[in-house]
Amino acid sequence: MKLLIKTTTALLGISVLASGCSKQRDIKASGNPITFTFFTADSNEDMPFTDPVALEIQKRTGVTLQIEHPVAGDTQSIPLMIAGGAYPDLIYAKGELANLIDAGAVIPLDEYIEKYGSNMKNLYGSQIVKLRNSLDDPNIYSAGTYGVNEKVFETSGTMQIQHAVLKELGYPRIETLDDYENAIRTYMHKYPEINGRKTIGFSLLIDTWQWYIDLSNTGNYVTGCPDDGEWIVDQKTLKAQYKFLNPEMYRYYKWLNKINAEGILDPESFTQKEDVWKSKIAAGRVLGISYPVWGYEDERLSLIRNNMPQRTYAYLPVTAGKQFKDQSLRNYGYSGGWGIAISTSCKDPVRAFRFLDWMCSEEAQILVNWGIKDVNYYIGADGKRTRTPQEIKISQTDPDYAKKTGVGRWKYPFPEMGNAAVDSNGDNINVISTDIIKHNYLPVEKETLAAYGADMWTDLFPAAEELGISKYGQIWQYTLPADINEKTATADEYVKTTLTQLILGSPEEFDKGWSEMQTTLKTMGLEKAGDILTNLIAMKIKLWREK
Repeated sequence: MKLLIKTTTALLGISVLASGCSKQRDIKASGNPITFTFFTADSNEDMPFTDPVALEIQKRTGVTLQIEHPVAGDTQSIPLMIAGGAYPDLIYAKGELANLIDAGAVIPLDEYIEKYGSNMKNLYGSQIVKLRNSLDDPNIYSAGTYGVNEKVFETSGTMQIQHAVLKELGYPRIETLDDYENAIRTYMHKYPEINGRKTIGFSLLIDTWQWYIDLSNTGNYVTGCPDDGEWIVDQKTLKAQYKFLNPEMYRYYKWLNKINAEGILDPESFTQKEDVWKSKIAAGRVLGISYPVWGYEDERLSLIRNNMPQRTYAYLPVTAGKQFKDQSLRNYGYSGGWGIAISTSCKDPVRAFRFLDWMCSEEAQILVNWGIKDVNYYIGADGKRTRTPQEIKISQTDPDYAKKTGVGRWKYPFPEMGNAAVDSNGDNINVISTDIIKHNYLPVEKETLAAYGADMWTDLFPAAEELGISKYGQIWQYTLPADINEKTATADEYVKTTLTQLILGSPEEFDKGWSEMQTTLKTMGLEKAGDILTNLIAMKIKLWREK
């Protein structure tokens, strides 16, 4: 989801720092110190607003956030808010924003943007139209989440495999699921144990919400379909389809059924908890996974600290066949959709909006990305922001770096300029660059990349220019109608259970079970849901064009 979009001059016309300082004085002058309650649907841990960056935000704005979150796996927080009619000041509801809008629980922001939103206008530029709700109700209800000016500098790939496996086999070309499977099978037979414990070929994590990441998404990735959540959109006709009704999806789950029957798939894949899955990775026993690196970063660091860098993973563009193109580097543009809304219960909506607008400023973006000047970064001889080698090392090796320093902790789900954006001095807003990424590669990574004639992992993937630009953004960022969300949630639960049974079942029974699943999904109304989404896509494109 780190993608480049072409931006207008207005988007990059960020106000100079002096202007940012003026806004700082304005927001503090608008009232005494204030605490806003903030619910974020995408956190499952307490987030005290007390780290150094948070304290600096308080100092510059007078605003403190009291952050609330759902209990892990709980999906009832927003419905309970609506039922009770009481809301926190600020709400990040992800895909449930539509429910809050329908309930009259959040306020339109258009007038606030006109009066107080200079930073927001600068950040979004012409893309601000994508924050609008619909043709029938073209109001803006949230300050958008995710970067406006994005580019893919890094990717975890579709499938991952240990460097040790690739080196042992002479760095074979691995392009398809068959290639991937053969490499793992060969290594497993040669090394049935790793560090005295049984070798695991391929392991899944599908405990709670993770099933979307590790069981659902991979099915469309390997068949060359972009990341549109639970939907597949025909890139020519823009017709939407619930992904498990797409016939190509069969390929991945049939493959999982096959490797399960052969003993390559971890038999605990459908029962293990996250901590168990992670412990297997940290022990170096799992040869292959299909999970993005952000989901097991601590375990990766553990492997490095325990002198097992060869057991970390190479990131590969593996597909179900050579006719498919991996979409990891695809340019989705900016989708709008999700964002932080101000509730009708907010104690001071003007102050709340001015805070969100300040978070869009160059001053705020530098703070949340880089941290505090002369503490987390300094200005080099070339006038650019830079970090000491010690700071870089700590940021890469301490799993609690963001919690301790606040650096990077308050980027999401607030508005972001994007990792390809630059400030008014031409300096990068984001700390990451291609040079830094390459510098930080492990020696074993550089060895693997050299064997494949590449400098970066992204070199192995189809280029963004080859894949084209999405006309409609990404569906998972859309605010969908409540009935579609409910229907999809019910179907997802059914699919998760059914796929488990199919993958663990007899290969001879798989096709019959898959056909029955298709029939059931159609009776559940998922074809009609796809038609409704198709119309929504057409509406979005028209809205963006007209406004």
